[in-house]
Amino acid sequence: MDLKVFWTDAAIEKLEGIFDYYKTKASIEVARKVVGSIVDSTIRLETHPRIGQTEDLLKEKEKEYRFVVAGNYKVIYWIEEPYVKIATVFDCRQNPTRMRGV
Repeated sequence: MDLKVFWTDAAIEKLEGIFDYYKTKASIEVARKVVGSIVDSTIRLETHPRIGQTEDLLKEKEKEYRFVVAGNYKVIYWIEEPYVKIATVFDCRQNPTRMRGV
């Protein structure tokens, strides 16, 4: 099953925020590396969309949210064929209850 990865506007905003943070606090090279790692973690979802674990903190939501980990970040997504839709990117160093706003 080959699906297309689709980044929602909210997920793109998070990715841009992560890039801007690392560009300011470290360097543009570090920002590219961190964001590249996050994006790369979603590539395998095209062929194996159920590889990610179910996100327990979002079980009460209508959709079945799953996640893959890239460094300190969880990439939260759901499957809506023919897409894997990226809902957000969550920094695991934050309070987990903040994730419920997805």
